[in-house]
Amino acid sequence: MQAGLNLFSLRHKLKTEADFLETAMKLKEMGYAYFQFSGAPFDAEMIARVCQKTEIPVYLTHVPIDRILNDTEKLMEEHAHFGCRNIGLGMMPKTTILDELLCKQTVAELNAAAEKMAQNGFKFFYHHHDFEFYQHHGETVFDYMIKNAPSINFTVDTYWLQCGGVSVTDFIARLAGRIECVHLKDYRIAHAPEEKRGFKPCMCPVGDGTIDFVSAIAAAKAGGAKYFFVEQDNAPSFDDPFAQVERSVRYLEKEI
Repeated sequence: MQAGLNLFSLRHKLKTEADFLETAMKLKEMGYAYFQFSGAPFDAEMIARVCQKTEIPVYLTHVPIDRILNDTEKLMEEHAHFGCRNIGLGMMPKTTILDELLCKQTVAELNAAAEKMAQNGFKFFYHHHDFEFYQHHGETVFDYMIKNAPSINFTVDTYWLQCGGVSVTDFIARLAGRIECVHLKDYRIAHAPEEKRGFKPCMCPVGDGTIDFVSAIAAAKAGGAKYFFVEQDNAPSFDDPFAQVERSVRYLEKEI
C-alpha cells in the first residue's frame, strides 16, 4: 500500500527550508508517497515550494487552534496554495479537556469552523490522543465530540486508541465516514528500569509492536480512509531516526 509520513516524526529535520527539502527527498527515495505537515512553523509558501520541487503532496496539516477558530478564511487560502484540502488540529489543550464547560464550548467552536471549511471545499480533522477518553459525568470527551460535532472529522490514531483502552478496530469502525486520515503508530511494552514498575508503553515502528494493522487498516478502508500517515513521535530520540520510519514503510509494503 502507499503510505505517507507525518513529518512530526522528523520534526528536528525541518528547521529550515533546505532541511525540509533534503528530508522530503530522502523520504521519497524511501518510498513515502505523501506527507502531513506538522512539527515546524506553518509557512504555506515554503510548503508549496518544497511540494513542487519534490512532487510529493501534503494531504493534511496540523495548525494552531487560534488560527482555526479566528483566521479560518486565510487558513483555507493558504492551504489551497499548496493543494491541501484537509486542515488539522493536533489536540485541544489538556486544561480544556479537564474543564467540562470550556471543553464543550471549544468543541462547538471547532465544529463551527469545520462547517465553514466544509462550505468552501475543505475538511477539518481533529487528532485525538488518549485523554479524549477522559469522562465528564460518565461520558468521554470523544463520545461527546462524536455526537455533538457532526462536522468534525477525526485523524484516528492507532496507538492512542490502544492507550485509551478501546478496541482499535471496533472504534475505527464506529468512526466510519469521518476518518479519511489515519495515523499508523505501533504500541509495545518497553523495559524502563527508571520506572517504578520497570516497564512502560512506548511507540515503535509499524509492525514492531502489538497492534494488528492488517485488521485496523482494513477497518479504516471500509470506513472511508484515504490517507495513511506513519507517525512515530519518539523517532528523533534514536541515533538514526530515518531508519525508524523506514522500518514502518517497509512493513507496510510487505504486509499490507
